[in-house]
Amino acid sequence: MFSPEGPTVRELAVQALSSVERGYDLLAPKFDRTPFRTPASVLDAVASLLERTGPYDDGLDLCCGTGAGADVLARVCRRTVTGVDFSAGMLDVARARAPRAAVPTAWVRADARALPFTAAFDLVVSFGALGHFLPAELPVLFGQAHAVLRPGGVFALPVFAPPPPRSRAFWTLLGFDAVMRVRNAVWRPPFVMYYRAYRFGDVLRELERAGFRVEPFALPEFGERADGSPRARLIAARRLP
Repeated sequence: MFSPEGPTVRELAVQALSSVERGYDLLAPKFDRTPFRTPASVLDAVASLLERTGPYDDGLDLCCGTGAGADVLARVCRRTVTGVDFSAGMLDVARARAPRAAVPTAWVRADARALPFTAAFDLVVSFGALGHFLPAELPVLFGQAHAVLRPGGVFALPVFAPPPPRSRAFWTLLGFDAVMRVRNAVWRPPFVMYYRAYRFGDVLRELERAGFRVEPFALPEFGERADGSPRARLIAARRLP
């Protein structure tokens, strides 16, 4: 599915009926050949903006998957890069695909809701991970990001505006979320992956409650909506001293 080298429909069905951790362990070898991987255009846009807001010394890719975000950190961090994920399969792929970077890179298996780090990072990034957490888990998730940052450090999250209701993408994402809610109502263990679980304002409010000063930056590479607002933003949440 998606490409000749990607997962088949049967493989995706088995993964979707597993837990999140087990599902991603199964998907890991073919994950980079699916649309679920963060596109290079997003990675490049975020890296370009972070290069202008740095410098940074130590970076953490939260819910790193196969390591796409770690590539961004390798561009903007001067000392160390760390990727953390709770899927051993995804981490195995990240280790295997990671090029020899200019800064030391480590891969750590851990739950983002219970990170095994002290305040050791200047920059934390996360690409596409929010959909794996229920709204009630945001305070814990953002609290962990706050705890592992040094004072003044930045938690960076790219976010996209929802597609307009008349578009095919709008109904595709809405349908995906509806199927996942039905699946989780009738099948255990749950597989938490939603595309429309949050509003932009909810994310900003929870970040501020966690102790961040939040500043959204437009990502002009992705253009504007009909009302003139940006299609994509980078949320830069800075830990207050």
